[in-house]
Amino acid sequence: MQTKVKMPRVGENVNSAFVVDVKVQPGQEVNVGDILISVETDKATVDIESPVAGRVIELLVKLDDEIEPGAPYISIET
Repeated sequence: MQTKVKMPRVGENVNSAFVVDVKVQPGQEVNVGDILISVETDKATVDIESPVAGRVIELLVKLDDEIEPGAPYISIET
């Protein structure tokens, strides 16, 4: 089953963040807790972990993209 993973809320008053690093590539196997991307808010850089295990199908963001909580950022085949 293909799962579109959505961006979690990274801070109480954070409405968006910028992608500063993509840690995985399509075809790569990931486990729960593996870091998928890093995002930067106005106060900190935060690593975003995978909530599911599986194989990366598609990256829906790229470096410097702005992403909001709840927006899908990666597709994973679980």
